[in-house]
Amino acid sequence: ASNLPESRMGNRWRCHHPARLASRAAVSRRFLRSATVAPRARHLEHGSAAEALAGRYLADRGLRLVTANFRARAGELDLVMTERGVLVVVEVRARRRANVATPAATVNRGKQRRLIRATGYFLLRHRQFAHWPVRFDVVSITGELADPEIRWSRAAFTLDDVTVR
Repeated sequence: ASNLPESRMGNRWRCHHPARLASRAAVSRRFLRSATVAPRARHLEHGSAAEALAGRYLADRGLRLVTANFRARAGELDLVMTERGVLVVVEVRARRRANVATPAATVNRGKQRRLIRATGYFLLRHRQFAHWPVRFDVVSITGELADPEIRWSRAAFTLDDVTVR
């Protein structure tokens, strides 16, 4: 141990001064209160519900869910499913109104590149699918989720459509 007083040893949190303990406890209480009470934003709730709806829609049409919301550094894969020996990567797009752009039109080349990179990482992590053919689909959901219009674009884009750098 050092002969220096505890406050000069470099570790501020070792000091058991009552004022410092009280401030740390207050910060912890504030953090816990804000973390447990804060509701999710409305658009995030809508997106999660739309992904669940799309998963059920595709499952009813014979696809099997492998994973949902697979995260990689390159991006997130909303749904990864299989259909008769084909790995299907599904991007779900939902809009309450399609007056500006259709949901499928928002999957541009940049998003396609991110999906392809994230799929590459998925295939590295899940070797059992490494030799399966891969298809990229887009499910567009327009309107409120109580009465949605769902469009499924099979093979919305391919690796040949997008050059990955």
